[in-house]
Amino acid sequence: MEFYFFHLMPWPEIPADFKAHNRSSWVVFSNRNYDPALGHRVYNEYLDELEFADQIGFDAICVNEHHQNAYGLMPAPNIMAAMLVRRTSRAKIAILGNGICLRDNPLRIAEEVAMLDVISGGRVISGFVRGIGCEYYSLGLDPSMSRARFREAHDLIIKAWTEPGPFTWDGENYHFRYVNVWPRPLQQPHPPIFCPSQGSSETIEWAAEHGYPYICTYTPIDVLVRFYEQYRELARTRFGYEAGPEKFGVASMVYLAEDERTAMREARPHADYFAERCFAIPLQMLIPPGYASADSLRRLVRTRGAQGASFEFDSMTKNGQALIGTPDQVGERLTRMMERAGAGVFMGMFQFGDMPHGRAMRNMELFATKVMPYLPKTAPAKPSAQAPAV
Repeated sequence: MEFYFFHLMPWPEIPADFKAHNRSSWVVFSNRNYDPALGHRVYNEYLDELEFADQIGFDAICVNEHHQNAYGLMPAPNIMAAMLVRRTSRAKIAILGNGICLRDNPLRIAEEVAMLDVISGGRVISGFVRGIGCEYYSLGLDPSMSRARFREAHDLIIKAWTEPGPFTWDGENYHFRYVNVWPRPLQQPHPPIFCPSQGSSETIEWAAEHGYPYICTYTPIDVLVRFYEQYRELARTRFGYEAGPEKFGVASMVYLAEDERTAMREARPHADYFAERCFAIPLQMLIPPGYASADSLRRLVRTRGAQGASFEFDSMTKNGQALIGTPDQVGERLTRMMERAGAGVFMGMFQFGDMPHGRAMRNMELFATKVMPYLPKTAPAKPSAQAPAV
């Protein structure tokens, strides 16, 4: 089992009554509500938390990309990764991930990730994502072109990393007379690629086709198991390999205290802040027309309900989206979840909502000292083989 520390960098001062004046904390929530002086403080606290995770033994620290929102203040994940590369020494830097189809020039991502990989000594994990539907409003992009742009951007980046240049790329969405990326990545043939997702059938199939580790975020364990079984079946029957636990991750909020009642009392307001303010997104903004196929949209409604992702606190503690309790309780529940999902990576969100810095640091330290040492460092036993080369 590997332990990843995932951070969203949320804005901690969304007003309690903001819904009375705003449809969403994304896209349309005015940046008049952003205070740069407070931003200076919280960015540095959040970076301290990520660096602390490296110091106390997490296997990877994770950053991500979102735009024009109060949910996550990382519009440029590679800048965040660059700050961490020189301030950490052992943990992998997991960029989960770059929205490769959100840029008109995917070669910039190829260059930036290669540079980070070289400087870090080969510690970069390169996650590729399409971005959620809100991003297409914020950046003025056509969501119906999302998947085609994503696939082509991926293929272009992989070729830029693995084939000598210069060569020409003349695709449907991207055109380059010279592709000749300097520097080349240190890890060969390229940094590991992860696929974070919300569980669309097309993305599961794409990840299985390439043999990329797949982490479905914000997902109850019962739904997660079905998604991962679909990946395993595709890997076995269509792509010729057995997908082992290293291909799957479980993602949950985590909060620990010395007794369960204290853990619940302290965690609840921060989880509620996340659900009610950070993730306040109308469904039509989360999934705009053309972003998801009809099959994937039907599946989303069937598995998650008409409101999409749900973050009601008591439900999350029951379905595995939140692990709240004593170290013994959290360790036991986490072990059961990992075994049930057949997953080898645990991605924990130890700071969520408006959780103060000191509370987040204590939470991380409790997990590192009282949970991690007693959990298996090898993934649950399931047959595994290398995916076909792509």
